[in-house]
Amino acid sequence: MVAGGQEDGGRDWRPAATLHDVGPTSFPQLLIAVTIAGAISMGTFAHADRHGSTHATAWGVGAFLAAGVVVPVYFIRYWLRKRRPGA
Repeated sequence: MVAGGQEDGGRDWRPAATLHDVGPTSFPQLLIAVTIAGAISMGTFAHADRHGSTHATAWGVGAFLAAGVVVPVYFIRYWLRKRRPGA
């Protein structure tokens, strides 16, 4: 136990950022985010369609909704399939 009854050195502990710290999104910010997501989605769809994927639309929609997960998974699958002998 630390003198003064505070074990954390007198500092109030608080997470660096919480949901309440995030301010409202302005319309220009939303427009930029949707534009970037759309561009990533269209690029993923075009690549999948050009390379014969039977689920190009699903890859495009998935890229729009969750680009951080779907795009790396798509390109890893593409790279592995391309490296497979006889493909």
